[in-house]
Amino acid sequence: MDIQEQNIAAKFDAVEEPSRARLLALRDLIFDVAKDLPEIGELLETLKWGEPSYLPSKKCVGTTVRIGPSKLKDYAVFVHCQTTLIDDFRHMFPDEFHYEGNRGIHFSVDEPLPEDQLRLFIANALTYHLK
Repeated sequence: MDIQEQNIAAKFDAVEEPSRARLLALRDLIFDVAKDLPEIGELLETLKWGEPSYLPSKKCVGTTVRIGPSKLKDYAVFVHCQTTLIDDFRHMFPDEFHYEGNRGIHFSVDEPLPEDQLRLFIANALTYHLK
């Protein structure tokens, strides 16, 4: 999928390989999950806190999902720290992810992306306020 906004594309371009490829794959996964969630409306792509961010166009439906380089590992997915998403997933998948407090899940480029669990995480984030 093409990145329409130059400022967002520039954020990905600034990340070194192989993390850039993994972030772009994570971006594709977010769009793939969103297309099966008609209740969120269109998926919006923007920059928040200087990172590529994804949120439902419909108001009061979900929370923003941000992706970017990680200080703890190679790359990460972040959600609003006042949600219960990270805590919920820490209980469901205690050993599958490297968690940061209540806001992030960090990944290494040397490890396979746990796609099935991440699909669930992304769907739960994009529909967070519907639960």
